[in-house]
Amino acid sequence: MSSTTDLTTWAQDLDASHADAYRPERFDLPADTVYLDGNSLGALPRAVPAALADVATRQWGQRLIRSWNESDWWGAPERVGDRIGTLVGAAPGQVVVTDSTSVNLFKVYVAAARMRPGRQVVLTDPASFPTDLYMLDAAAELAGLTVERVSPDEAPARLAGRDDVALASYSSVDYRTGELWDLPAITAVAHAAGALAAWDLCHSAGVVDLELDAGGADFAVGCGYKYLNGGPGAPAYVYVRREHQAAFDSPLRGWQGHARPFAMEGAYAPSEGITRARVGTGPLLSLLALEAALGAYDGVSPAALRARSLSLTGCFMDTLAQLGAGLEVVTPRDDRRRGSQVAVRHPEAYAVVQALMARGVVGDFREPDLVRLGFAPLYVSHEDALTAAVALTEVVRDGEYASERFRARAQVT
Repeated sequence: MSSTTDLTTWAQDLDASHADAYRPERFDLPADTVYLDGNSLGALPRAVPAALADVATRQWGQRLIRSWNESDWWGAPERVGDRIGTLVGAAPGQVVVTDSTSVNLFKVYVAAARMRPGRQVVLTDPASFPTDLYMLDAAAELAGLTVERVSPDEAPARLAGRDDVALASYSSVDYRTGELWDLPAITAVAHAAGALAAWDLCHSAGVVDLELDAGGADFAVGCGYKYLNGGPGAPAYVYVRREHQAAFDSPLRGWQGHARPFAMEGAYAPSEGITRARVGTGPLLSLLALEAALGAYDGVSPAALRARSLSLTGCFMDTLAQLGAGLEVVTPRDDRRRGSQVAVRHPEAYAVVQALMARGVVGDFREPDLVRLGFAPLYVSHEDALTAAVALTEVVRDGEYASERFRARAQVT
């Protein structure tokens, strides 16, 4: 086993090698905390409080309703959508920030079914985040669809030769294990079967070089509060490939998706382009906070973020192995199959996470037995990864997690 000094020098060298995607000065984090929960709630970018203060005191407080035009509140969903588009590989005019992930999933499910009349089957991963499954089941009931729960690695075989599949809907990263699925390959197989492909980017946008346009994705949805750092409850976004926008028939027809919203017409006429995915008036404070938060990505390429992300997670996994903790890592070691988190299995995973927090290493727990640690490349260092690996090893080796104070469950786990 390498000495602590050797490991620290190695971590420092890795930080130097990937410095182009490291911007900790753009975030406000406690000095005594290693924050590895950006895959659940991103850290606070320093630009956000001032931006919110300006919105509240000047734009809203002084300029009042005039800010819809003067500060272009009206155009913010598309403007911020284009900013997210640069991170997910989407050309302008294909992403709009609106509603929640759940609501956007519902829109995509129903709209995709309407674009493939006569096809009644949707494939999805049984291990998807629950809201994806709940919304798909609800949409299927309303649209007369049959849901087949098929893991992403089995999807190509299940799609071969089919003519009844309307949509293949998957998460690009498994939220529990951190496994990255091959978006271009699964999308291509879906297209070969005449189906559309939709992707949930909640655990990949901002840390994986997604290239939606190049990968052929038809639709994608994602949230604004994880790696994008938009704050708790930040609005979500939806991507509709340009070639599909004219046929995108949203099941939720609100006035902000109307072609002439201020004509106040009695009948709905969808707007041109991505704007038709809007519904009602969004939470402007949260939306403009997200816009300010995205400035943390200025000057950093998705490719550089991906390289640093892989280096961070690889450093953590290699350190665990060198320390000989004997922990079961369920996240793939293969760079091509790993997102930006590492999940470790332990029968007392919840208590392990609480013990780590007591040491200043913040991660989270997922049922039934996973310690889940997310590595946000903008503000997590390789030394942080080393610190976390040492802390996890010691918490498990020394049985710190067995304390009753770490085992009592809080409401939010």
